Amino acid sequence: MKYSVTLLLIFASFTFCASGCSKDDQPLATQNNGNNNIQNGSKMKITVGTAVFTATLNDNATATAFKAILPITINMSELNANEKYFYFSKTLPVNASRGGKIQAGDLMVYGNNCLVLFYENLNTSYSYSRIGKIENVNGLRTALGIGDVTVRFELE
Repeated sequence: MKYSVTLLLIFASFTFCASGCSKDDQPLATQNNGNNNIQNGSKMKITVGTAVFTATLNDNATATAFKAILPITINMSELNANEKYFYFSKTLPVNASRGGKIQAGDLMVYGNNCLVLFYENLNTSYSYSRIGKIENVNGLRTALGIGDVTVRFELE
């Protein structure tokens, strides 16, 4: 009898846990090599209006998953007069680390689905997963402007 009850509890627990996962919550990619800060030399073009910026992508699962959805044009919202952000409907694999010193041009993921493009330097205690960095940020703040902005990301 104890054996049957134990098996029933195990089965119920497994069923409950498995039902909590929906397709919409699945990561865009599932591998995470934890290599959060190493840039691998892959290049990405970021276009804001007529301004074009080149970013070097990191060698990690977050950047790999992001590359898989490119090209993409999104409407990014303003936050704190230092960053633009966009929430994806799907999650990305992440390996977040405490932000510390953020630099203008850093492209990161907050949580597991919020793309953030910083256009001002700052220090933060929030945690991010790095995607890449814009090489030359001259004109980035002006291009992004105040308020929401349309940004296109594509591989070079």
